[in-house]
Amino acid sequence: LRWVRGAGVIEVTLPWPPTVNTYYRNVKGKTLISEDGRAYRKAVAEQVLVQRVKRQEGSLRVLIEAYPPDRRVRDLDNLPKAILDSLTKAGVWADDSQIDDLRIVRMPTSGGMVKVRVS
Repeated sequence: LRWVRGAGVIEVTLPWPPTVNTYYRNVKGKTLISEDGRAYRKAVAEQVLVQRVKRQEGSLRVLIEAYPPDRRVRDLDNLPKAILDSLTKAGVWADDSQIDDLRIVRMPTSGGMVKVRVS
């Protein structure tokens, strides 16, 4: 995978997402986005505005670089749901079904953030 900045590639830095276990809540038999999940969505939307991310069309490739907040063991496959749903809600793309290539890479511990590259 070759990423050339400026050649149709956008990059956005986001806060570390809530776990899948805290992103959703079941209320009276319905699955809803939790308070933590709504707060994360809001933080992502703010970063998308601040970083002037433009809406992406067509087939997409997404690389998530995960910089964990600490040294605890984490499953990488739990990360993308909150990130991708929040980027969809923020209008980075119409729907995350546009993503044909999704990669997640664990990076060194660095206070907890994710860098997302889209092309």
